[in-house]
Amino acid sequence: MTDGGRSDMGEAEAAIPEAVPAATLIVTRRGPGAPELLMMERAAHMAFAASALVFPGGRIDAGDRALAERIGDGIEDAAGRIAAIRETVEETGIGVGFVEPPEASIVATLRAGLAAEEPFGALLDHLGLGLALDALTPFARWCPKMREPRRFDTFFYLAEAPANAPPPQADGKEAVGAHWASAAELIAECDAGRGRIIFPTRRNLERLAQFGSIEEARADALRRGIHKVEPWVEEREGRQWVCIPDDIGYPVTAELLEHVKRG
Repeated sequence: MTDGGRSDMGEAEAAIPEAVPAATLIVTRRGPGAPELLMMERAAHMAFAASALVFPGGRIDAGDRALAERIGDGIEDAAGRIAAIRETVEETGIGVGFVEPPEASIVATLRAGLAAEEPFGALLDHLGLGLALDALTPFARWCPKMREPRRFDTFFYLAEAPANAPPPQADGKEAVGAHWASAAELIAECDAGRGRIIFPTRRNLERLAQFGSIEEARADALRRGIHKVEPWVEEREGRQWVCIPDDIGYPVTAELLEHVKRG
């Protein structure tokens, strides 16, 4: 516990593992009302966020960094953007962030190559695909301090799915389901017990639910800039609350620790 009754997720600093760099992609499409978001359901056996609804994403690996050096064009977080694009293809079969939207058959070939552990850069070259890294807008960065089997320092990006995108298909390994829904619908489903979302995902869905279009979400992200969110635990009237800063765009900034779903 630190000054003012505050602690970092209630864990001793020495017990907190080093964070793994990661990236996730908030893929949107235009719906009849609010924008719809691409969500996937994690497999029950996964060490992190088992059975939870999450945005596509994963670790930033050495191949992403190598490709960033080749095509990053000075973008500081190019490796994160590449990882977000790659993971979205792997986990959902949706190709986002390409110079020219690829046909479904090309995305399927790319996905099969990734499943066979072929290098992403080599696959792009072979298929004649280029990445449009500027199509991804930085939205958030979360790095919870907690003692869990997996801990990530995750960059969140916004992007719009191409008009010709096929229905998402979970890979059956890390993800067992994938579908589109608005942020408000996802929150309501989880509140009704028909889904599970962990603390960072819920806060980002609440933030996204404020916007009527991807343009509004992008404008808000660009105006605010990226702040590294490191939740802390704070005692209020004898109860423990998980808190985040109240001036970075999130409408809900505290949740009772006993209600928090962690990874």
